[in-house]
Amino acid sequence: MTDEAAGGTGGEAAKAGAAKAGAAKAAGGAKGPEELRRQIEQTRGELGDTVAELAGKADVKGRAQARAADLKDKAGAMTVQLRSSAAQAGHALQDRATRAGHVVQDRATQAGHVVQDRATQAGHAVQDRATHAGHTVQDKATHAGHTVEHGVPRPVRTVVQAGLRHPRPVLIVGAAVGAVVATEVLRRRRHGHH
Repeated sequence: MTDEAAGGTGGEAAKAGAAKAGAAKAAGGAKGPEELRRQIEQTRGELGDTVAELAGKADVKGRAQARAADLKDKAGAMTVQLRSSAAQAGHALQDRATRAGHVVQDRATQAGHVVQDRATQAGHAVQDRATHAGHTVQDKATHAGHTVEHGVPRPVRTVVQAGLRHPRPVLIVGAAVGAVVATEVLRRRRHGHH
């Protein structure tokens, strides 16, 4: 900093010297008092600019304060930028999480539909098998009934057909016969006949 100040001051001193030389030359080469005054004013303006530049460079405290203010402004801008970037990253992360949640929810819904469809299909398959088994049993019973009906003598067949048309009396007669048979079996057991 000392070298710069010295170099800067030396450069300014050279300018000031050149201005004095120019003024001396102008004073020697002026063609009248009016031109001399004009040259003096010009030289004063140049010297004023040079002095202002030198004063600005010599004001280390002012330059440091300006630099500190500049750095403070840059730090504030960086803070705002970092906050903005963090907010954007937070929003992006939230959006990704929301999309991932929707994907999981959609997959779970699809899986639920697949399971429900499979369960419905399995229910239909069981129902179809049960219906088929019921028809098979019904067909076999019908076939057995026809076989018995055609293989039994006509009087018995007439009684069976009457029983099918009027099941209540057949049930009553069957219960009575069952009671008689049960009574006979119990009586024989008591007397020792097997």
